[in-house]
Order: sequence, then structure tokens, then C-alpha cells
Amino acid sequence: MSQLLDIVTTAAILYAVAAGLLIVFGVMKIINFAHGGFLTVGGYSALIVTELGGNPWLSLPFALVVGCVLGMIVERLVVRPLYARPLDAILATWGLGIILGQLITLYFGREVQFVESPVKGAIEFAGASYSQYRLILVLLAVAIAVLLGLVLNGTRLGLQTRAVIMNENLARGLGINSGLVRFITFSLGAGLASLAGALITPLSSVDPNMGVPWLVSAFMLVLVSGMSLVSLALACLVLGGAQVLVSTYGNPILGGLTIVVLAALILRFRPQGFARE
Repeated sequence: MSQLLDIVTTAAILYAVAAGLLIVFGVMKIINFAHGGFLTVGGYSALIVTELGGNPWLSLPFALVVGCVLGMIVERLVVRPLYARPLDAILATWGLGIILGQLITLYFGREVQFVESPVKGAIEFAGASYSQYRLILVLLAVAIAVLLGLVLNGTRLGLQTRAVIMNENLARGLGINSGLVRFITFSLGAGLASLAGALITPLSSVDPNMGVPWLVSAFMLVLVSGMSLVSLALACLVLGGAQVLVSTYGNPILGGLTIVVLAALILRFRPQGFARE
């Protein structure tokens, strides 16, 4: 049972980490390589809240707001001028991720730091003693998925966003402000990345490069998900489960490579990934 819970909670964590990257890729058709930097910003946002003596739960809305505001600035000053040059936009976001890491290093230093968990201890669940916080992460990941689904399918913004995803030129012809949709999407994606950073820090640690390994996993998950939130959940469950099994019965180092290797194999034989044809 503990292993099954490990698979489910790992999938939930991966979903929270990759969701922001997915919506940016879906709308803007660029991979936001600053995603890892935004995730690191979220981790340090959580660190600031706990070091100031605030309730650790407050780090979640604080990280979300910080990420959204930073995303607004980045979209306006860095990404927007490069919409017509997607390759340059990818390189720019990659460079931005490096810059964010260096700025964090200048202010906080290179040492590894730890964030207080909002919930401590374990509880009995389905006959197994398991971390309360990891179980709560599953509920939070489900909440993120439901809220994103409601926004995309039940609001005017969601309708406009889906129109831009399907055919941006046609959407413009119908009077949709695609620039505003892109601005909101990138800001939300940055906010979700920062929120994910705050969510995962109690499970590990905080350092200026903490977002890099998560970026790689999120990138591969987005590629195999086919720009679908449902497919992303399936990819996180399958590939995250494989990672847990390889780490448990094999080698943790090989486990860290599992998502990348399996995603590459899936895309080799099924280019659309987990998306329906």
C-alpha cells in the first residue's frame, strides 16, 4: 500500500509542477525554460514566509502571487517582443532561468536551506502509515486540475484561450485579443510554477538550482501529454509510477532518468504521446 501511495503522490507532485508549463506551451507554442526559475522563486517565497514566522500555509498564496507578478513582468519585457521568433523566445527564457538562479544566489547564497512543513507526522491510511503532507498534496493537485478545467471550459477567458490554441489567426479575426490571452496565460503559468515550488520544498530542500531537475521532468511530461490536462495526469501517473518502481527496486539514480527515457521512447513510437488521435 505504501508503494501505491508513493506512486499516486509522486504523480500529484509532477502534475502540480508541469501544469503551468503545459498551459504556456499550449497557448504560446513555446517551451518556457524559465519554468525552473519560477519554481525556484516559489521555493524561496516559502522560505521567506517561514523565516518571518508566518504560517507555512501562507507560503502557497504568497508564492502564487509572486510568481504571477514576476510572470507579468517577464511576459511584457522579455517574451512579448519575441512572439514571432519562437526559437529566440526559447533561448530568452532559458537565459532568464539562469539569471533568476544567479540573482537568488547573490541574495540567499548557495547553501541548501529547509522550509518548515505545514503538516508534520504520519497518519494511518488504508492500513499503512503515511506522510500527511504527501497525502494533502494529492488533494491540492486535484484542486489545481479541477480549477484549471473549470477556467478553460467554463469561462469566457477559457473559451478564448481554447480558440487561440486551435487557431490564433481565426481567433483574432473573431475579435479575440490574443495578446491579452497570452499575457494572462504566461502570468498564470509562472504563478503555477511558483506555487509548485512552494508545495515541494517541505519534501526536499531549497537551493538556487532546485528547479533544474524538475524542469527536465516537466518538459518531457508536457511533450508526451499532447497539450491536454487529462493526458498530463495520465502521463504523470504512468511515468511517475515507473520512476517510483525503478527507484525502489533498482537504483535511485536510474529512477531519476526514468521519465526522460520513457518519454523519449513513447514519442519515438507514438509521436502524439498520450493524447487521443
